[in-house]
Amino acid sequence: MSIPGNAGSSAGDAAAVRDRARAAMSGRNLISGILFGVGLVAFVDEAVFHQILHWHHFYDRGTPALGLVSDGLFHALSWGATIGGLFLLADLRRRDAFRQARWWGGVLLGAGGFQLYDGIVQHKLFGLHQIRYVPDLLLYDMVWNVIAALLVVAGIVVTVRTRPRAGRVE
Repeated sequence: MSIPGNAGSSAGDAAAVRDRARAAMSGRNLISGILFGVGLVAFVDEAVFHQILHWHHFYDRGTPALGLVSDGLFHALSWGATIGGLFLLADLRRRDAFRQARWWGGVLLGAGGFQLYDGIVQHKLFGLHQIRYVPDLLLYDMVWNVIAALLVVAGIVVTVRTRPRAGRVE
């Protein structure tokens, strides 16, 4: 509440309004980070494992040409997630509702979630591709999925710690 002639109360009111706006946009901060995290880890996968190391394509059950097309579609989708996440981030900053720690929690969740989905669903359940075509995949699968799980756990911790609570001032 503002008291006429009291500049400190106006500043306090403005801060309270900003805190309420940030709390209301908490979910959007998380979604923006998740989209960016999905795009980021998909970009790293595409650039490092598909293009530089040539370990696999997104879809390896067809011809090499089909593998390249599938990589292009995968890259386009990951780029879309990245751009979507950054548009949401720009909107949050415009509204002065950006919460950096919450956003990073989303990035960790998105990166780990996508990597875990890739390692379990795409590699093992669907068999679209393997991380590498060698006789013993266990080490590669373990490293891929353990890193993914660590990212998810870190994302959960940060997300829970940054959730809005009534009366908390950031």
